[in-house]
Amino acid sequence: MKCGKPVGKEETEFCRDCRKHSLAYTQGKSLWLHREPVSHAIYQFKYHNKRVYAKVFAEELAKRYGRQVYKWKIEEILPIPLHPSKQKKRGFNQAELLGRELGKQTGIPVNTEALFRVKRTKPQKKLDDKERGENMQGAFGVAKAWKPKNNVLLIDDIYTTGNTIHTAAKILKKAGVQNVYFLTISIGQGL
Repeated sequence: MKCGKPVGKEETEFCRDCRKHSLAYTQGKSLWLHREPVSHAIYQFKYHNKRVYAKVFAEELAKRYGRQVYKWKIEEILPIPLHPSKQKKRGFNQAELLGRELGKQTGIPVNTEALFRVKRTKPQKKLDDKERGENMQGAFGVAKAWKPKNNVLLIDDIYTTGNTIHTAAKILKKAGVQNVYFLTISIGQGL
């Protein structure tokens, strides 16, 4: 299992998306499928300033996947960054809040300076799989001063097709990271 999406048949190793694409990350997990009431809670968290949800979600992530994170030997948590203009408009980055809370729960350092958004991308939710991949091309950069770790954990709110996580993982690996893992609050069931 790579991304953690439901596969339908027990003997199937990878979901349709993971079979279709070569993905740069090593493995990932999500708490829940992206459907009600989870999708509504994430919407409230992101767009209605319900920042307190970060603590609730992080506690659940730590409770369910804390042991897995230690098995992965994570050295640093890296939240998926927003473009500065989007973060300014929203007032916060939900992945950063989630990452910081998870760092408190696990004792793993959180780095919000290593990975940054270079390109202002369109919202992924409005795009199909091909457009999502194109949209993310050249979206991230890695700080020159950052010393790459062997094992890092990307944090984001939603995993749909994996394009965001894949693109971030690709640039992190290019910078010298050996294994990129991810945790998200929810995961889609494919496009």
